[in-house]
Order: sequence, then structure tokens, then C-alpha cells
Amino acid sequence: GIAALLILAGLVNLASATFDGSPEFLSESVRRQLFALAVGGGVLLVIVSIDYRHFEQFAIPLYAASLFLLALTLLLAPVTRGSQAWLFEGRLQPSEFAKIGLVFALARFFSRFPVGEITRVRQLAIPCFIIAAPVVLILLQKDTGVALLTLLVGMTYLPLVRIPARSWAALGLAALVALAAVWSFGLKLYQQQRVLDFLDPNRDPLSSGYQALQSKIAVGSGGLLGRGWMEGTQTQLRFLPTHHTDFAFSVLAEEWGFLGTTLTLGLYLTMLLWGLWIAQTSKDTFGAMLSIGLVGTLFWPAAINVAMVLGLAPVIGVPLPLFSYGGSALVAACISLGLILNISMRRYVY
Repeated sequence: GIAALLILAGLVNLASATFDGSPEFLSESVRRQLFALAVGGGVLLVIVSIDYRHFEQFAIPLYAASLFLLALTLLLAPVTRGSQAWLFEGRLQPSEFAKIGLVFALARFFSRFPVGEITRVRQLAIPCFIIAAPVVLILLQKDTGVALLTLLVGMTYLPLVRIPARSWAALGLAALVALAAVWSFGLKLYQQQRVLDFLDPNRDPLSSGYQALQSKIAVGSGGLLGRGWMEGTQTQLRFLPTHHTDFAFSVLAEEWGFLGTTLTLGLYLTMLLWGLWIAQTSKDTFGAMLSIGLVGTLFWPAAINVAMVLGLAPVIGVPLPLFSYGGSALVAACISLGLILNISMRRYVY
């Protein structure tokens, strides 16, 4: 029910964001999103009909298949908007499904080597390799935002391990050195510009800082109750770029205000806490670890997207799950929800 409300709100939001005054009320984007919803709903029904414990034996093949799709994308996909991340003329983004394959592999590993028994950094060598493989392939696709998102999904399990604080301090120092190296040698000029614009959006308000500034204007202009559906000036006058994808939350804030965004974020919070409760009540370790990882596939993009819209994170092109326009992202979210529902349905089956 929570997911259905979020999807419905996303469709209403998309209809406003893409309305151009034509006689056909439903835009091409809305029709495509409805088709993706039908596909995602069908996949969800198939997933919940199969006991999730059967997926454990296929966890590694599913992970390998996701890596194969990522490699295939590097070979076959054309370069679109600076990245090489889409197959079938922009209809399929394999990196969205790679996050689920990653969660399957990590859940299988941690079901055999419980996170509570991991007390040394070297015990994380295999999980680090599991995470690194898809992250590197996505980086080669020049999709830095999704690569960071995939890394964060893999790190969802870190709070559960029992590694001493001094080891975390050493890792933090190594991470700072790695970030300095990435900044100097790994990031292209436009990627550095995005980080600098995050720190100071006014440094280039008409070019690289334009999106972040227009997003904050849209959010602020919504006030308490919003301007009303299809009444947002930033949206309808097209001041806000990519308002139906990465900045769909800005449209929501402008049209429905603080009240509408609070209710929407409340739905997300309830859904994610529900997923963690399913993990806690699962009767087997694989189900618990799978549910935690799947919650991560929904939490991290939501957190990054909202932070990005509010100017609290750099603009890295991450859609809001179940809400933003994007067929692959919607189907992947339906898969995650279907698996969590699957675990919930069978947590009393011994």
C-alpha cells in the first residue's frame, strides 16, 4: 500500500512535470512510466510466488549475470549525455539491476559468515571485491553517480560488523588519501565543477550551478502548502532542468509545499523501517541480510536525491525511487519490494 501511494504520487507529479498544453493529457513520459509499472508489477508478482530461499542457490549466478550485463553495456551501448550506460536505445539501464545482484551476493556471503563475527578488516576482503567489481564497471561507463550509489548500497552492511574504532580510523585516513587521488586524477573537469558548485552554487549561477539554484528556488517557492498542481512556475515555465527525472522532488515541493513533501518523506520512512522490521523478524540469516541490502537499494537513492534537490549534496543524477521518471529504476524498485514482500510473507514458515 505504501509503495502504491508513492507510485501514484509519482505519476501525478510526472503528469504535471511533462504537461505541455497538448490535447493529449497523458504525455509520452507518463505512458512509458505506466508501461514500466506494468512490467514491474508483473515481475513483482512472479517474485513473491517463489520462496525467497530458492534464490540463495542462484545468488552468485544472478550476481555474475549483472556483471555480464554491465560488461555488455561497455561493448554495445552508445555514449549518451557523456555516459555509456544504456542498452536498447535507452530502454534498459543494467546498473539499476546490478545493485540487486550485488545485494544477492553479499547476502549469501554474510549468511555464511555472520556480520556479528567479523572483527577484523581483512575479513571484509571478499565483500570488498564483490562490491568493487560492479562499481569499477559502472565507473568505466562514466556514470559516477550510480557508481557511488552502488558503493553505498554495498556499505549498508558495515554498521553491523564489530570492527574496532582504531581500524575504522585507519580506513578513514586511507579513504581521504584515496579521495585526494580521485579528485586529482580520476574526476573530469565537469565532475569537479559539480562538487565546487555544491560548495558554492553562486560561483557559476548561469551554467554549472544553474540546476542546484533553480531547484532551491522551486523548493522555497512552494512554501507551506504549495502553489497547486500544475501551478508551479519553475516547472511549467521550464526554468528547472530534468524536472521529471532527477529533480522530480523539486516539482513536488513547489506544487504541494512543505506539507506534501513531509507526507511523501513520511511514506518513504515508513516503508524503509518496515523493511528493516522484516529483516529483524526473518527466521533465517539469508532473509535478514537480503532484506537489509534491499532496503539499502531504496534508502540510498532516496537520501541522495533529496539531499541533491535541497543543495545538501552535489548533483550526480540519481532518481527518486518509485517517484522519478525512469523505467529501469521503477522495475528495479519493484524487484526490491517484491523480494522484501517475499521475505515478509514467509517469515513464519519453518
